[in-house]
Amino acid sequence: METTSDIAACITRNLTRYFQDLDGQVPCNVYEMVLLQVEKPLLIKVLEQCGGNRSQAARMLGLNRNTLRKKLLQHGLDE
Repeated sequence: METTSDIAACITRNLTRYFQDLDGQVPCNVYEMVLLQVEKPLLIKVLEQCGGNRSQAARMLGLNRNTLRKKLLQHGLDE
């Protein structure tokens, strides 16, 4: 089971590789890029954990249901 430090280490490794792959080019929107990459699998796994119950998922995530719905739409996860 991964811990938060494992997740942080994974993000750090991938960002290091990302910046190396840019080979001197200036990155943009890194914050948004990382959040989008982390948020989608987070939403998917929490919804799976909650058996698709959005109210329960929203509570688990600490979001209100409208915010969760907006995020699901943003990631193409709204059915």
